[in-house]
Amino acid sequence: MLLAFVSLLAGLMIAVLFQSNQKPETRDTRDLWEIRTELNEEQIKQQNLYKQISEAEEIINQYENEPNTEKIETLKEQVNKLKEKAGLSEKQGKGLVITVKPIFRDIKNGQAYPTIPPELINRLLNELKLYGATDIAIENERIISITPVRAVGDSTYVNNRPVPPLPIDIKVMSKDLEKLMDYMEVNKINDYFAIENIELSYEIEEVITLPKYDMPIDFQWFDSENVETGES
Repeated sequence: MLLAFVSLLAGLMIAVLFQSNQKPETRDTRDLWEIRTELNEEQIKQQNLYKQISEAEEIINQYENEPNTEKIETLKEQVNKLKEKAGLSEKQGKGLVITVKPIFRDIKNGQAYPTIPPELINRLLNELKLYGATDIAIENERIISITPVRAVGDSTYVNNRPVPPLPIDIKVMSKDLEKLMDYMEVNKINDYFAIENIELSYEIEEVITLPKYDMPIDFQWFDSENVETGES
């Protein structure tokens, strides 16, 4: 009975992940409200996935030494694949590298490297996701749906760690890298960065490595008000 439940849980996780990766055919014709609504729905699905991964791992730990270990190993493989999709493990593959660097030195104010405002990072992340980005990392910080981007004093923090001085690299994976790069090269986001004395350049590389998200996830936050089922 337990193994049947475990198998069902794994199937549900796969269904949630599959739904969270679907792209609507009418995406390019939506208005701003529809775009924000979809991003919020995707975030809820991903949060639900993190909780289900945690529950499955607890079951594995409890029954790893019990009979029928073959089924437990199968579940482990499924969980590992889901963790990779959810950003909870390292990932390698072909990707787009966005180099973020200052356009010029502000000698008058003595500022060699401009700071990226958190709202600008959030806007860039949203644009990348809207145009097909599936996995993103800012230097050594993996971006997942609950990643906080905020200002702390004069610094910008991602995953509760400061963004290092420019230049930095943002690494992105997508099912269609060429299309993503074409969109981003002509995107207005480049002008917004230029206003802050920051330049974005884009290059597709055959092999990039995205680190895993290594911050603790507070699953008690995922209560009935914040997490819905992954059903559409």
